[in-house]
Amino acid sequence: MACPPMLTCQRSVLMSIDPTPNEGRVPQMPVGEICTREVAVADRAMTIQQAAHLMRQHHVGNIVVVEMQNGRRVPVGIVTDRDIVVSVVATKLDPAIFTVGDLLMEALTTCREDEGILECIQKMRLKGIRRMPVVDREGTLAGIIAVDDLIQLLADEMNAIGKLIAFEQVQEAEHKR
Repeated sequence: MACPPMLTCQRSVLMSIDPTPNEGRVPQMPVGEICTREVAVADRAMTIQQAAHLMRQHHVGNIVVVEMQNGRRVPVGIVTDRDIVVSVVATKLDPAIFTVGDLLMEALTTCREDEGILECIQKMRLKGIRRMPVVDREGTLAGIIAVDDLIQLLADEMNAIGKLIAFEQVQEAEHKR
């Protein structure tokens, strides 16, 4: 279907690589299409001070903690700038001694790059998390998705819908003449 004049076509959140719905579910855009592929990573032994420096260097608010397994980087945790402030700085712990491994507490929630965006949003909502590592089918780190990425995508989609409504109103007014 061609775009009406003056509208920008983009993939919809509800589109899929596979055009046939799976078992009655609505096909969705895979998370792998919008996740950030460049991810700051660390191993458990990296000090908090080194992690903070890495975050500053890469202008990011989190680091994915990985373990090497058969030559693959497998995510085992995530440390955010807030984790560092609340758990280290505010409690006056020495960031040169404590490691990112010391901050990892619970099992990490990830999503696969072929999972739909709506499934990803549901996982984030249920777990109360704002960032989630994205893995491939083998569990290797493939990227990271953040609430900010999802909000931007949904805002773009809403903008496209608004333009479509305006276009249809103009078309309807012209046809009434």
